[in-house]
Amino acid sequence: MHAEDRHQAILRRLRERGSLRVTDFAEELKVSAVTVRRDVEALAERGLVARVHGGALLPETAPAPAPPSPAPSGAPVVFGLVVPAADYYYPEVIKGAREAAAARGIRLVLGISQYRPEEERAQVRQLLSHGIDGLLIAPCGPPGDQDWLAALGVPFVLVERRSGDDVPGAERVVTDHAHGARLAVRHLAGSGRGRIGLLLRADSPHSALVQEGYLGGLASLGLPAPDALRFTITAPEADPLRRDAQLDEFTGAVEAGLLDAVLVHNDHDAIVLLPRLRARGLSVPGDLAIVAYDDEVAALADIPLTAVAPPKRAVGVAAVDLLALRLADPPRARHHLSILPELKIRASSA
Repeated sequence: MHAEDRHQAILRRLRERGSLRVTDFAEELKVSAVTVRRDVEALAERGLVARVHGGALLPETAPAPAPPSPAPSGAPVVFGLVVPAADYYYPEVIKGAREAAAARGIRLVLGISQYRPEEERAQVRQLLSHGIDGLLIAPCGPPGDQDWLAALGVPFVLVERRSGDDVPGAERVVTDHAHGARLAVRHLAGSGRGRIGLLLRADSPHSALVQEGYLGGLASLGLPAPDALRFTITAPEADPLRRDAQLDEFTGAVEAGLLDAVLVHNDHDAIVLLPRLRARGLSVPGDLAIVAYDDEVAALADIPLTAVAPPKRAVGVAAVDLLALRLADPPRARHHLSILPELKIRASSA
């Protein structure tokens, strides 16, 4: 069992029972207690669990003296937060949401959908059965399949999703990913690059916005945007042969001199490119300047990568604040908040 599978199993057990003992759970998973203890430590560092002697609990936040819109019983307000994963992009969103909830005296309960719409709905049903007062959610289903959220009976805020504009009652907090892509293009052009390409993951919910910003950035600078400079990775990681072929197509284009710079969404793919480029005798940033998108692990590459950094923690904070304001003032106008990312400049785009 991979580490992320164990992490999801730990979180699932904690949501079901509220606590677990390391030794018992290790025996159940058929792994060592040391392995489970390390998993718990890793989750605790992300703020997803609370370590206790011999086990783990779901993190609790203490109620503040005057929580917003308290339940009739006087209990603190409870928000549910459902995100697709806890290992990439979302840990900082979760951390920001927990900090904002704690500051307001709100208890935050986490659900992980694992990018499965049926699991997402199951998580939401479970949260509703526990009596949440509001929901924060990054839906993983198709963009046109969010109307079910309007029937939940509690206010909700979409996190890093724009497709709920027409869903009754929907509010949202997002990163302006198009702005981030424009920042990258302007930086690369300012470094003297004129053939700026784009490498995207087809399975990312943000890819269309990154491409929109990329094209807009090139247009604003009067630079060409031929289709030959745009590449999409459509193969899933479970299909490594096809994925390798698509990455080889990109590196072949660099070798042929079609492009001298690229915006890569996301960090993982940008890092994977480095040894492939070296194998063809190409240097970074000499032959190819790179800007990665997400800034999750870009700084850890052997050539630290310049990256667009979405304001993940700020998104989590703003989402909690927006939902709390909705509870305090139900008739207020709906809000769609967009927060700007920043560019972290490192050696790869000089």
